[in-house]
Amino acid sequence: MFIDRVRIEVQAGRGGDGCMSFRREKYVPHGGPDGGDGGRGGDVIFVAKEGVNNLTAFAGQRYWKASNGFAGSGANKYGKDGKDLTLEVPPGTLIIDAERDFILKDLVADGDTLVVAKGGRSGKGNTRFKTSTNRAPREHTPGGLGEKRDLILELKVIADVGLVGKPNAGKSTLLSRLSRARPEIADYPFTTRHPNLGIVRVDGDRTFVMADIPGLIEGASQGAGLGHEFLKHIERAGILVHLVEPSPMDGTDPIENYRTIRGELEQYDDTLKTRPEIVVVTKAELPNAEEVRATLAEQSGREVMLISAVTGQGLNHLIQRIGEELERRPT
Repeated sequence: MFIDRVRIEVQAGRGGDGCMSFRREKYVPHGGPDGGDGGRGGDVIFVAKEGVNNLTAFAGQRYWKASNGFAGSGANKYGKDGKDLTLEVPPGTLIIDAERDFILKDLVADGDTLVVAKGGRSGKGNTRFKTSTNRAPREHTPGGLGEKRDLILELKVIADVGLVGKPNAGKSTLLSRLSRARPEIADYPFTTRHPNLGIVRVDGDRTFVMADIPGLIEGASQGAGLGHEFLKHIERAGILVHLVEPSPMDGTDPIENYRTIRGELEQYDDTLKTRPEIVVVTKAELPNAEEVRATLAEQSGREVMLISAVTGQGLNHLIQRIGEELERRPT
């Protein structure tokens, strides 16, 4: 199961109570206060962890709580601090305050952290209140309450390359051919229900991460189908590889399909208009593929490549072209 948005509640630990205690040794007749402080409550911390792929771990549990601090005790013994609760999420996870609807932090890189709820303060033992005029204080304080927060976690896949196009354009097949990823593939629309990631080798030590974004349809930018669920994953892709099927199963015009998807991308996020794009006509083995490629190149004014994930035609050229485009990106 792929989960990319969840709502959870987090609670930091309560601080331990301070202790009221007095020395009671047999040979110390004027023993003073010796109540120790309580321990600090545990924090709730999110950390981005490479290798964590989605938010499935949070799907079945809404409430998450850190440990409480322990109470202080006599002989000036401090209570033990509560254990922090560290929650691992994929890089690319937005931490959103659900009540106020604003982003607390975008955990982009491996190791990025955020303390979302601070543990309660330690309670003070009666030793803390001893003065020259109050030698036997009975004052002591309880531990403070830990912070509580209602959060939304939203994952936006991070990839160097995002494959976009209409359903059945050949995105999953291309990803499986270029990498070790094994997305579900079938001859009907919307086989892909969530982004699939694969690592593609250019040459030597050069690699890039490619994401197969589920197929888009007209109206996706307004939420048609699962538009917003799919489009949000395109936002972080460094470059786009736009796949165009030469003979769509639904009988639509491939050139118009290209224009439709471009329009949906730009309506969803205006910055996608300037995102580097490589246009590719797939399924080169079909009779009209070259004709579609030439027409699309002429009408769009762009270079349009022709590939076949089945025969392997043009795949090496495509990988090199992607590698060149990635090298142009600012570091």
